[in-house]
Amino acid sequence: MESTGTNTAPHHPGAAPVDAPDLVTVPTRQGLEAVDIIRRAARLAGGVGPVLHDGSGDTLGFLVPPGTADAWDLPGSACTQTNGRGMRFGEAAAPTPAGTGWLLPPEAVEPVTDPQVLRAALGEAARLIEAADNCR
Repeated sequence: MESTGTNTAPHHPGAAPVDAPDLVTVPTRQGLEAVDIIRRAARLAGGVGPVLHDGSGDTLGFLVPPGTADAWDLPGSACTQTNGRGMRFGEAAAPTPAGTGWLLPPEAVEPVTDPQVLRAALGEAARLIEAADNCR
């Protein structure tokens, strides 16, 4: 078996890349608030990673480290394993899965968003949205 780089795990055709990120999806309004919250606190938290938007504009998807889906339990959001489907990283203008686009492309931001930072930002975003909606 030939090895490249420091990753010596075998790759089986059709298997997920070893470092395939998971994807946290949230409603767009909450996601946009969370992006702003994370960016304002970036010097403390490490910043926001790539963010996808769907074609209909209903949801945003945050790339998070692999394994996050195993323990994600934040109401109003979902976290799924991508298994690397439709995503290639480390390339300029990385392609997106059909019907989506990059809000924050991989080459412009951190590699992935820290799940703890994202969870806190989504919670704060939900509280801000609720407060704003209650002021009407």
